[in-house]
Amino acid sequence: MTAPQHPRPETAQTLDRGLQVLLELGRPGGAGGLTVSELAVRLEVSRAVVYRLVTTLEHRAFVSRSEDGRYRLGLGVARLQYAVRPVLVDVARPVLQELADRTGATAHLTVAEGDQAVALLVTEPSWTDLHVAYRVGSRHPLERGAAGRAILEGRHGHPDRATTTTGELQLGAHGVAAAVPAVPGLEASVGVVTMGPPPPVEELVLAAARSLGSRLTGGPADSVG
Repeated sequence: MTAPQHPRPETAQTLDRGLQVLLELGRPGGAGGLTVSELAVRLEVSRAVVYRLVTTLEHRAFVSRSEDGRYRLGLGVARLQYAVRPVLVDVARPVLQELADRTGATAHLTVAEGDQAVALLVTEPSWTDLHVAYRVGSRHPLERGAAGRAILEGRHGHPDRATTTTGELQLGAHGVAAAVPAVPGLEASVGVVTMGPPPPVEELVLAAARSLGSRLTGGPADSVG
């Protein structure tokens, strides 16, 4: 017996294409922006259609056009990111707690704000008496510290690399972090920080970053390791 065919719900094509533009601009490694011609190829529509879309999005500050004619995500997207941060924190909390408990180190979720890395969530291991204090809201340049450098790795298309640093933010502190992969519009990293020689936790950090990315995109809630 043939299964009944359910009609697809009606959608707004223009809105859908506008969302596709934002998704394309938000892909990992897309910080360099895209031209109208490049977007037209990716969306498989004419340049005239793309021009109308980006003009509308630019009017609402969801995209911005630089002097070289390339379009990038605009501050309007950042404002939406602030609105969803409580959801991001709720989803990330169990992932970070598991990472902290498995490594015995302070774990953190860091997001990019312009050229700054900002700690959005910090969890401490539940079974240790001594661990590094790390303040929510602390910020530093993306080029310093494992958390920021990991975000840059993700921006350049390498979210599968763990980044390790020593003493860049605090004397004697060691950081290991990895970019959260495959979440359009989100530039973030998951990491741990310790005092003294860091334990071999790169794979656990990478697994935590992948688990958070999967949870945020509706995938299976994988364990850290």
